[in-house]
Amino acid sequence: MVEVREFTSPFGSFLFPHIFRSFRMAIQPSKLAVAFAAVTVICATGWLMDLSRTVIVIDSPPAAVYGRFMGAERLDRTTELDLYVMSDAGLQALRESPPADSDRAGVFATLWQFCAVHCRSGNVVRCLRAIVWAFTYHTVYSMVFFAVVLVALSFAGGAICRIAALQFARNERPGLVRAARFARTRLASLIAAPVAPVGIAILLGIPIVALGLIGNIPIVGELLAGLLFPVGLVAGPFIAVVLIGAIAGLNLMAPAVAYEDSDFFDAISRSFSNVYARPWRMAFYTSAAAFYGTVCYLFVRFFTFVVLWVTHGFLQLGLRDEKLQAIWPAPSFDDLLGAAASADGWSLWLAAFLIRIWILAVVGLMISFVISFYFSANTIIYALMRHRVDGTALDEVHVAAEEAAETSE
Repeated sequence: MVEVREFTSPFGSFLFPHIFRSFRMAIQPSKLAVAFAAVTVICATGWLMDLSRTVIVIDSPPAAVYGRFMGAERLDRTTELDLYVMSDAGLQALRESPPADSDRAGVFATLWQFCAVHCRSGNVVRCLRAIVWAFTYHTVYSMVFFAVVLVALSFAGGAICRIAALQFARNERPGLVRAARFARTRLASLIAAPVAPVGIAILLGIPIVALGLIGNIPIVGELLAGLLFPVGLVAGPFIAVVLIGAIAGLNLMAPAVAYEDSDFFDAISRSFSNVYARPWRMAFYTSAAAFYGTVCYLFVRFFTFVVLWVTHGFLQLGLRDEKLQAIWPAPSFDDLLGAAASADGWSLWLAAFLIRIWILAVVGLMISFVISFYFSANTIIYALMRHRVDGTALDEVHVAAEEAAETSE
C-alpha cells in the first residue's frame, strides 16, 4: 500500500495576510456612514463650542518679546499652542501680557489646524502634546469636548467592529440598523473599557499620592516618606502593568465587545491576556496593519485629491479665473481644503461658504475611512490573536438568540 502524504505549505499557518482584507472591509458604505456620523458629531460639537473663543492668537511675534523662544520656527500667525510646543516660557509670557491687537480663536479650530499641519509632516508627538496643552490650559472645554469624542467614537467603533466581526467570522453583512442597535446596547461597555484601566491606575496610585502628602510635614514628613517608600515601589509595578496593558491592548477592547458581546471587564481581561500572552505577535500584527493602513490612506488621500483637482479643473473651463479664485482656490495634495476664499460681495461669500461645506464633507469621508479602517483592522487582529492565544476558531462569534432570530427572518 502506497502511503500518500499531503503536501503542506509552510505558509499555510500564517494568519497575518488576513489583515490585508481590512481595506475592502473599511470602504463598505455602512461602515463609512457610521464613521461619518461620528465625525459630523465631533466637528459640530467643536464648532459649536468654539463660539467661546479663548485661545490667544497674535501676528508674527516681535523678536524682542517672544523671538528668543521661537527658535527657527517663524509663523505668520502664532497661537498659544504654537508657543507651547516651542517654549513654556514663551507661552507664559503671552498669557500674562497678550498684545493689545491680539485675536482670539477656538480650541477645536486651533487643534484642527495644528494637528493637520503636523500629521502631514509625520510629527505625531506634537499632536499628543497639543492634547496635553488643551487639558492643561483649557480644562473644562477639553473635558466636555473629549467626552463627546469618546462617546461618538465608542458608538461608531462598536457598530463598525460588530459589522467587521460578523463579516470576517461568518461572511455576513449586517445592516446599519442592526449594527447601531448592538452599539447602543453595549455603549456603556464600549466607553468603560478604555477608561476603566486609567481609573484603576489612579486608585493604585492613591497610596503614593498619600505618601507624597505625608512628606510635606516638616522633619517628620520626609523621614516617614523615606521609611514608607517601599509602598510606592510595591504599587508601581501594578500601575505599570495596567498602563502598559491598557495602551497596548486599547485596539482590542472594542473588537472584544463586538466578538464576545460581553461587558467591559471581560473586554479588558481579554485584551490584556492577548497582549501579555503573545506580545511580539501582537506587535507584528499591529505593525503590519499600521503599514498597510498608511499605504491605503495615501491612496485614498490621492484619490480624494484627484476628485477635487479634476472638479476644480473642469469648473475652471467654464468659470472666470478671478471668480473661481474668489470662491474656491485650487486644492493641493498637502492641503485638500485649500486656502480660505477671499470673496467680496454676499453672493460670492455665500458661494464660497457652500463650496467649503461640500469640500469639508468630502474630506470628512476620507477621515471616516481612517476610522473605519482602524476598527476593521483591529477586529481582524483580535480574531487572529484570540485564535493564537486561546485556540478559538476564526469563525466563532457570539450572536444573541434574538439577533439570530432577526437574521433568520
